[in-house]
Formats: sequence, C-alpha cells, structure tokens
Amino acid sequence: QVQLVESGGGLVQAGGSLELSCAASGSMFSINVMGWYRQAPGKQRELVAGRTSGGSANYADSVKGRFTISRDNAKNTVYLQMNSLKPEDTAVYYCNAQVTGRDWRTYDYWGQGTQVTVSR
Repeated sequence: QVQLVESGGGLVQAGGSLELSCAASGSMFSINVMGWYRQAPGKQRELVAGRTSGGSANYADSVKGRFTISRDNAKNTVYLQMNSLKPEDTAVYYCNAQVTGRDWRTYDYWGQGTQVTVSR
C-alpha cells in the first residue's frame, strides 16, 4: 500500500507564486510516473503536469512557461512550482502516482487534494 500526502496550497494574489509538494510512502518496487491534476468546481479533472522516473516531463498548454514539475526520486517526492499565477488556476490540486508494486503489478494512487486560490 502507498500513501500520498500533499502540502503547499493556499491563497495568493494574481502574479504570485506557490509550491506544492507530494510525498509518497509505503511498500513499492518503483514509482513510474508522478504528476499533478486539478479540478475546479463544475469542471472535469485535468492533467497539469507529469514527470517520469527518468526525468521526462509534460505540461498542460495552459501552464507551460509558468509551472515547473520536479521530482526527488530518493525522497519519493514530487513538486509543482507555480509562478505568475492567474485566477483561472484556482482549483483543488491532486497528486497522482503510478506505482509498480513488489508483486510487479501496476497501481494508481491519489493524494488528498490541496486548495489553491488565486485572487485578483
């Protein structure tokens, strides 16, 4: 079993910055992909950014150039540095991890969610 614990959300003015963190713990063989999703009220959950264990990353078009995803494999932790925040970035942000268990099966885990609110 794997647990994901998120931190770093909060309230910030437009143009400001926040950094989210997500730490994975538990029994696993490897974490293949870690990433961030977000969901605003009345909208579908969408991928924000993802990063593989090898270091490749992808971003939603709406956050390219403003957000940076990084990963510390030794700590099983993924970060999302959010700069130049806009009101439309307001959402609950969820950490996600795709894990290979010690039984060699693939599992998908989610964090508890953290609120990010960007005011005008």
